[in-house]
Amino acid sequence: MNWPIRIALGVLAVLVILFITFQMFRVQLAERAYAAAVERQTAIDPLSELEDGLHVYLCGSGSPMGTATRAGPCVGVVAGEKAFVFDAGSGSIRKLSSMQFPFTNLEGAYLTHLHSDHIDGLGELLLQAWIAGSRSEPLPVSGPVGTEKVITAFNAAYESDRGFRIAHHGTEVANPDGFGGAPIEIVLPLGPSVSEVVYEAGDLKITAIRVDHAPIEPAFGYRVDYKDRSISLSGDTIYHPGFVAASEGVDVMLHEALDPEMLQQLEAGLNNAGRDLVAKILFDIQDYHATPEDAARAAENAGAQELLYYHIVPPLPLKALNPVWLGDSADQFDGKMTMGEDGMLVSLPAGSDAIQHSRAF
Repeated sequence: MNWPIRIALGVLAVLVILFITFQMFRVQLAERAYAAAVERQTAIDPLSELEDGLHVYLCGSGSPMGTATRAGPCVGVVAGEKAFVFDAGSGSIRKLSSMQFPFTNLEGAYLTHLHSDHIDGLGELLLQAWIAGSRSEPLPVSGPVGTEKVITAFNAAYESDRGFRIAHHGTEVANPDGFGGAPIEIVLPLGPSVSEVVYEAGDLKITAIRVDHAPIEPAFGYRVDYKDRSISLSGDTIYHPGFVAASEGVDVMLHEALDPEMLQQLEAGLNNAGRDLVAKILFDIQDYHATPEDAARAAENAGAQELLYYHIVPPLPLKALNPVWLGDSADQFDGKMTMGEDGMLVSLPAGSDAIQHSRAF
């Protein structure tokens, strides 16, 4: 028997032994893996492994168009030891929990506008803030006019659940005073380039920025500055000079975008299938979103170091479609462009120019 055959048989024998061993001990191996995962999940202080700086948790990079991999729009931000959530799309809060987001440090939530896909996860956010965050007062939720009505309704909808949890867990776990949200309505004057600081504490500043998502009015983007690092996030908007001006010099710009040509293909398919009403929705939404090229132009004109796309429309089932969706964006922006994916963590350490990417799942 020649050596190649002997080597092949030897490798095969090793593989067979490994397979048999795995089958014999798979339950024990699974139990050990679970125990290790539990130890990691329960032993970690979410802030202990983060450098001082700004940290962006992309908990929802999708849109109302359903996809298994992208939750509705949501961005978690940790600035020093303070945490915030911007929008709460469907499914996003579970992903935020999976990312080990520090709910015990949650200072407040901010809404860009009141479209359902940006607020339909609010109930879960308020619950996590209350129980996982061990709150003793309602979570401040800031947003445009109408936010008070929305939060009041969520509080009412979860009133029965509030009672169940207090009865089951007791007031030490479910403090009745910490339930629900406390709405704060942000009122910005009309104008093409309007922004206003809405939160300031020490080295941290959050600025609300009026954007254009007509007929949805008002709609906001936000900028977060902590020490010498900064981000901005657009919410839903067309290319907007006011957002660009308020985002000047940010390290990372998060911008929504919609590819009209890809959406038009979907629209045509729906029309051909006789689904005219759904096709009309896809036609209607094309005029109040930025294109990928628009977002790239915004990042270039603002002097951003990196552009992170989120609220991506339409869904992209294959990464091979990313270049198609991006189109000519690279011609508009000289910096780094990143296609956002749920589970991304972007870290901006204070006192540094570094932009660090990692995955939480």
